[in-house]
Amino acid sequence: MSIKVLSIDDDIEMTDLLRLLLDPGAYDFTAANSVTEGIDFVRRSKPDVVILDLFMPGMDGWQACKEIRKFSQVPILILSVNNTPGMVARALDAGADDYLVKPVTSGVLMAHLNRLVRRARMEEHARNPALRLSTH
Repeated sequence: MSIKVLSIDDDIEMTDLLRLLLDPGAYDFTAANSVTEGIDFVRRSKPDVVILDLFMPGMDGWQACKEIRKFSQVPILILSVNNTPGMVARALDAGADDYLVKPVTSGVLMAHLNRLVRRARMEEHARNPALRLSTH
């Protein structure tokens, strides 16, 4: 079963690179090049994990994170060029689950995505006993 990944980043070259980095057999990748488009996609398509950039025009990544948290607990991985402690803390406080600094190797990115999805699925099974019964 492939992992549904949504990348929200206004940089089309970055989303194209992510598409290349993530194994198409393991990941079903979708890119949204605006925050509004990304938030709408989360509502409609329920991805397994979101990769979110912080610095975008209009609504930034912090605002996007807060908006998504109003209706979803999808794991959010911030992928940013900025690694100052204040920025990382602010992103995590806004509701992000993880934070990686660009550039990142494909192996590290995939390991973080897999961990986030694995944890989210375990939490969902713990909250919903019917899911535990149906998987046996």
